[in-house]
Amino acid sequence: MTSENVFLTALQPNTTVSTYAVPSETELSHGGTHAKEEARFKRVHQQVSMRLAEKSTLPRQNGSPSSQYAASGVSLCALISLLNSLDMPTAINYLDEPDQNLQMLGAAYIQHECYHNNDTKKQVNQLKGIPLLVQLFTSESQEVQRYATGATRNLIYESMDNKVALIESGGIPKLIDALKEQDDELRKNITGILWNLSSKDNLKERLARETLPELTEKILIPLSGTGDQDIIELSPSESDIFFNTTGCLRNLSSVNEKTRQQMRETRGLIDALVGYVQKCLLDTKVEEKGVENAVCVLRNLSYQLYTEIPPSALLRLEGPSRAQSSSKGEAIGCFTPNSKKLNLIFCLFFQRQNQDLTTFTEVSRQPTDIEWLWHPKIVELYNQVLQRCEINSTTREAAAGALQNITAGDKRWASILSRVALEQNRMLPVILDLLRTNNDLELRSLTGFLRNLSRHAKDKNDMATKVVNPLLAKLPSDGRQKEPSSDVVINTCGALNNLVTSSMVAARDITFFNGLPKLVGIKTSHDSSPAKLKAANAAATVLSNMFQYKKLHKDYKSKGFQKENFSDMGF
Repeated sequence: MTSENVFLTALQPNTTVSTYAVPSETELSHGGTHAKEEARFKRVHQQVSMRLAEKSTLPRQNGSPSSQYAASGVSLCALISLLNSLDMPTAINYLDEPDQNLQMLGAAYIQHECYHNNDTKKQVNQLKGIPLLVQLFTSESQEVQRYATGATRNLIYESMDNKVALIESGGIPKLIDALKEQDDELRKNITGILWNLSSKDNLKERLARETLPELTEKILIPLSGTGDQDIIELSPSESDIFFNTTGCLRNLSSVNEKTRQQMRETRGLIDALVGYVQKCLLDTKVEEKGVENAVCVLRNLSYQLYTEIPPSALLRLEGPSRAQSSSKGEAIGCFTPNSKKLNLIFCLFFQRQNQDLTTFTEVSRQPTDIEWLWHPKIVELYNQVLQRCEINSTTREAAAGALQNITAGDKRWASILSRVALEQNRMLPVILDLLRTNNDLELRSLTGFLRNLSRHAKDKNDMATKVVNPLLAKLPSDGRQKEPSSDVVINTCGALNNLVTSSMVAARDITFFNGLPKLVGIKTSHDSSPAKLKAANAAATVLSNMFQYKKLHKDYKSKGFQKENFSDMGF
């Protein structure tokens, strides 16, 4: 039989997550220059004028008296005049003034001048404005904090140089310190900045190291509803804050093993994510973007789970091995080391009993944090997400990907969770129904999960009668088709191969449902790209193993296929 290595990969974390940084207001896309200017300054007017109007004196600019901005209010025209009279060097100088009104005015000017303006962003960095903004993150005035973080949010959007400048100026600790303020607008800015920073791989490790405990404790746990305060429903601002935070965590969870380990070990993080998804399922809010982010984080944290979890946890899941059950040469019960056959039988029985006890102990415990990632209850959670999430395909893909990850490989616990999915949660009809999609990313996760289930299924004959035809329907006619992707083809062939190696019924059904032309086409007609060659090899493996059933040779021949069609590719 051909090696199964081609069929036993786990799902890579998703690294393509959009950043989020621009102001909540939408920039007008029509109208003349004057209309655009007025719209731009109207945003400033809404945010700044009331604060500036509280003072009877305001700064002079180009000799203009400030008395015109009386406590009765600042007119839009007057504010436009004031801001038009500013320039960037002056605005940056204002950041270093002791007067908080000047600080607000300077930060507001920077925020709106940098809105989708890359040249202005560069200018602020060149004029050393970012360190001055950072110092205002922890101002005694929340209003100053809001404007400083709002300006920074625009400054770093799509600007790697400004991101680096922010970090080198000590921006991350200052942002985390400012999270202590119970102000939604400020927290929305801070979490938006952190999400934006997390989009760059070379910043993720440092960001995780400096932010995870505080983000979890101050934002994730309270807003997930798993903290001391039971939250009935998030306000729009709180939803944005939670979305920004989970978007940041989603990015961080995709970078490397070290960061995944740190996230798994962060107290309360996984509990909060699971609790939030459970609550949204009960409240029929499973389509929300916060759920998408939460499930994506759980999927990423389950990647290579059995090789990355602590050895003590793996020992719990795998149970004592024969070597651990008894030391070499030690008598077991009434048997001596010379009673080899009886000794072996007893060892195997003893090992099985210990494993059964281990399984019962693990299943019966109430999971907390990292234990959620492998507990049977998480299978049911993902199952509910797949069944109830009808619109958001990314959430479904993440749930299927998480199931793929926790059932991948040859570990004992992967087999147990596969059987939980098949026998306890009866997920096969759910997965087969979802296979109707044409979304390739979703198909990749679904077929990967099916491949793992087919490997661990106890009754492969029964499974073959249910899945062979739907799987064949997803295969292309040959290897030159662009859709589905090679990943989907490889997963599908992997599932078929797992069944064929143990079930003649699977080989019979592949023949009956006209799968041979597709498998031969994928094997023989393809380009020389690595992905297509892997798909061809996967199809060849299925064909080679099908030919082992001599009783079916007549059926193969009746379909027009000869021995050479089933031969291995030889590479």
